[in-house]
Amino acid sequence: MTWIPWNTQLRELAKQCQYLEALTLYRQMLRCGSSPNAFSFPFALKSSASLPLPLSGQQLHCQVIKSGCSQEPFVLTSLISMYCKFSSLGNARKVFGENPISNQLTVCYNALISGYALNSRVFDVIALFYRMREMGVSVNSVTMLGLVPVFSEPGYISVGMCFHCCCVKLGLNLDFSVANCLVTMYVKCGAIEFGRNLFDEMPKKGLITWNAMISGYAQNGLAADVLELYRKMETAGVCPDAVTFVGVLSSCANLGAVSVGHEVEQRIESSRLGLNPFLNNALINMYARCGNLVKARAIFDGMPVKSVVSWTAIIGGYGMHGYGEIAVELFDEMIKSGIRPDGAAFVSVLCACSHAGLTEKGLEYFSEMKMKHRLQPGPEHYSCVVDLLGRAGRLNEALELIKSMQVKPDGAVWGALLGACKIHRNVEMAELAFERVIEFEPTNIGYYVLLSNIYSEADNLEGVLKVRVMMRERKLKKDPGFSYVEYKGRVHLFLAGDRSHPQKKEIYRMVDELEALVKKLAGCKDNEERRNKEALLGMGVHSEKLAIVFGLLNSEPGTEIVVIKNLRMCEDCRLFFKGVSKIVTRQLVVRDATRFHHFRDGHCSCKDYCTKIDFILKLRNLLEACGVPVQLGGCKCNNMCSNAVWIPENETGSRERADDQPAID
Repeated sequence: MTWIPWNTQLRELAKQCQYLEALTLYRQMLRCGSSPNAFSFPFALKSSASLPLPLSGQQLHCQVIKSGCSQEPFVLTSLISMYCKFSSLGNARKVFGENPISNQLTVCYNALISGYALNSRVFDVIALFYRMREMGVSVNSVTMLGLVPVFSEPGYISVGMCFHCCCVKLGLNLDFSVANCLVTMYVKCGAIEFGRNLFDEMPKKGLITWNAMISGYAQNGLAADVLELYRKMETAGVCPDAVTFVGVLSSCANLGAVSVGHEVEQRIESSRLGLNPFLNNALINMYARCGNLVKARAIFDGMPVKSVVSWTAIIGGYGMHGYGEIAVELFDEMIKSGIRPDGAAFVSVLCACSHAGLTEKGLEYFSEMKMKHRLQPGPEHYSCVVDLLGRAGRLNEALELIKSMQVKPDGAVWGALLGACKIHRNVEMAELAFERVIEFEPTNIGYYVLLSNIYSEADNLEGVLKVRVMMRERKLKKDPGFSYVEYKGRVHLFLAGDRSHPQKKEIYRMVDELEALVKKLAGCKDNEERRNKEALLGMGVHSEKLAIVFGLLNSEPGTEIVVIKNLRMCEDCRLFFKGVSKIVTRQLVVRDATRFHHFRDGHCSCKDYCTKIDFILKLRNLLEACGVPVQLGGCKCNNMCSNAVWIPENETGSRERADDQPAID
């Protein structure tokens, strides 16, 4: 058998990514007495690099030298690429430097530049490019495609812009692939405006171009821009693929745009992509975050193969809706099925335990994470546990946990402690947490508002003034509260006291009528409901009220209404929603900044713990005044009395607590 058929077979196997079969065929070729040549080695070297098999690669390198093919350009580039994929950059540079022909070949420079970029050697990439220019070696589009991606981090945006200028000077910006690469670089750096300008200037836009811009918007949290661009893509007649759908679905999840998400699901089914696991995971996340947990669970149950990402999505969905017990059951079921949990899965289950009050269960999972699953907790896990302990009133334990962290605590960790101090009105510890958190996030307005509220509840006007002065000096302004509801595929946005909507007269008339009915309903109840009435008397027209009334005016009787709010829901509005749900006999769902609240028949999914927190704190103060030894956030009886005294139990025995930060529109 001659070498031509062998090379043909090697090429086909390597092209089909059957690398092990390609190396097996190569060995068979040697046993048959056929000698490899310059057309054989590139496929064998590529296969060895892709598996990866460093020892086989070195053996192939020896055969290249023996066969006299080391000066062949395609063999040289294959050797350089192979060593770079092995992260053996010293050997790659040695192959490049020992062959005089390499200094004159663009393909050899391109191979080494791509290898340096693959291993994130930014300065080596820049130095090699300048040497390439000094040697007079021509630069082509492949050079830029290997070089530009290494600058796709915010710290290298200025260098990336310099190479963009270089592309313009060389005329390479007109190359379709280079333009796509530059758009991707800008959006990954967070320079969305530069990316969009380049995108708009491109005379020709392919699927990759649209996907780059859509993914960039999605990764930077610009969900509304994603949907706007998706509509333009459809108008342009470009057929979306799985990458497009993932970006659009994540944006639907952020916005709560369930009708658009449902439309995308239909497109997925018609495109025969229904079995794509990435799309199914995105659909689970989208429906869960849009309030349709039943649909999310149906998609999850219908998946033939469930990865850890699938389990994490559904566990996080149940946790966000307050169904911590189900989330825990699913997590245990995942482990029993043989799926090894990762860091993201533990974040989901720890958050679920925190929202449902499953303190001991959450601490058990945190311990298992380290001891049983050998996973090193990150700041995101510690912030969940701090929140877990803080909501349970165990503030000292939360602070000790932060001090014992094996990684440096970040803003989220200290922010969780600050939120817990708000619940339990611990001013001293709140000041400590605030000092730490603004070191990491000095412009996060939410922490300033939180500390101001803590001072206000403690009647510390000097502290409130101090926070306001800090905000003024740092030119910080509180984000306005807004809520929106989707109707007939369109999102209707409302601000607090908003009077810009075309139906403003009908909306405000119905708000007044419902407030009167809710107050009347509260007035005919017992003493606890009378306290609710007193809270209702001070209510203003917050954005979620306007959104829910718009939904009531424009939807069919009995239809569930889902409202999305950018801040946490205040207690007054929660009382209003409870009453309205009983009056109109509908399920009302509000997704605020932290979780979902389901209102039905006058009840809230938080089991009414929010209305009892003031009573609990007053009881604790009374016990202290009577000489009962009460610790910060707990009693010296090790919380044996907590079930009966100040952390109410629900039917399943879990402890329910209020959200840690009320929001004021």
